[in-house]
Formats: sequence, C-alpha cells, structure tokens
Amino acid sequence: MPRSVDYYFSTQSPWAYIGHAPFMDVVNGAGLKVNYKPVVLVDLFSETGGLPLMKRHPVRQRYRMVELQRWRDKRGLDFHLQPRHWPFNARLADGLVIAAVEAGHDPDSLLRRAYAAVWEQQRNLADRAVLVELADAAGLPGEALVDRAASDEIAAVYEGNRQDALAADVFGSPVYVLDGEVFWGQDRIELLADALTSGRKPYRPVA
Repeated sequence: MPRSVDYYFSTQSPWAYIGHAPFMDVVNGAGLKVNYKPVVLVDLFSETGGLPLMKRHPVRQRYRMVELQRWRDKRGLDFHLQPRHWPFNARLADGLVIAAVEAGHDPDSLLRRAYAAVWEQQRNLADRAVLVELADAAGLPGEALVDRAASDEIAAVYEGNRQDALAADVFGSPVYVLDGEVFWGQDRIELLADALTSGRKPYRPVA
C-alpha cells in the first residue's frame, strides 16, 4: 500500500499555484497517494491567528510582493502579481476539486488549469462557466461536476477539510502533511522530499 500525503490548499492561493508542479514531481517520484483537501482560507486564518492579506501590516504586504517575484523566477513561471479576478470566492472552485475526487478522477490536470487560469490568464474562477470549461479541458464532465460542487454534500466535505486541517495543525496554503508531520508552504517542498528519501521518523513539536 503506497504512502500518502494530505494536501491542504485553496485554488485562491498563489503559493499553492507556485508549488503545485514541483509538489507533484515529488509525489510522482516517490509514488505517493495524494489526499486532496481544499480548505477555506479565511476561516482557517481566523482560527489559527492569521490575518487575511488586506488586514496584514503594510510591511508584510510589501514583502509578500517581493517573495512572489522571487518565486516566480525560481520556479520559471510567468504570472501576474495582482491578477484581475483575485481575490475571489473560492467555494465553487475548491468544491469542484472535491467533486472530481469524489467521482474518482485525478484532479491534477484540473488544478494545473485552474491555477494558470487565475494567475496567468486572469480569469474568474468564481464564474461557473469558466469552471465548466476548465473541467472539460481536463477531460472531466464539467457540467455534472460543477453542479455537484455547488451541493450541500460537497459543502459538508469542505467544512470537514477545515476541521481536519485544524486537527492536523494546518494554518495556511499549501500545507503537505506526511505521517503527521506538517510542511507549510511551497518553499518546504524540498524538505518534504528529504523526509521521503531519508527514511527518518517524522518530527514532532517539542513541548
């Protein structure tokens, strides 16, 4: 049975976008099973002591813009620092990922398209028609999955992911949880890879 990693993220997160491809490279290289867990970030921030972007001190906001440029170059990406349709309500887009997984589909291709749509193409992921188009392009049944994404049942899974995140000490996006060890941020992907190749036991908080 393959090892698994819990992947907490939101389609709204620039850092999840920046880290998705290298994360999947690690996953595929190690033969990991990914448990995709989209989570609503505003609630997660408020419950773990974080702040939404516009409520952060200007110093932190300015530093974030520098970091985005650094990592854009580091990962070889080309994206807008302030895309036209961001921030957006990610409920439907995140729900689409949940619905795809529920239906037995691998959401990797969908996520790559969704992230690029926001940050590279400046499209609106809160728009149902855009999500249908992206899902169809990924070879998925777009209409059916977007309908399902809007359901109360998917909303319940979304809320369950938030509860799981809190229980796992997750407080942002992206977070990768391997054997109970939390790796926060796409800049921890190399540390995740090291944990997989070293065979070491998971690190735990020290009381």
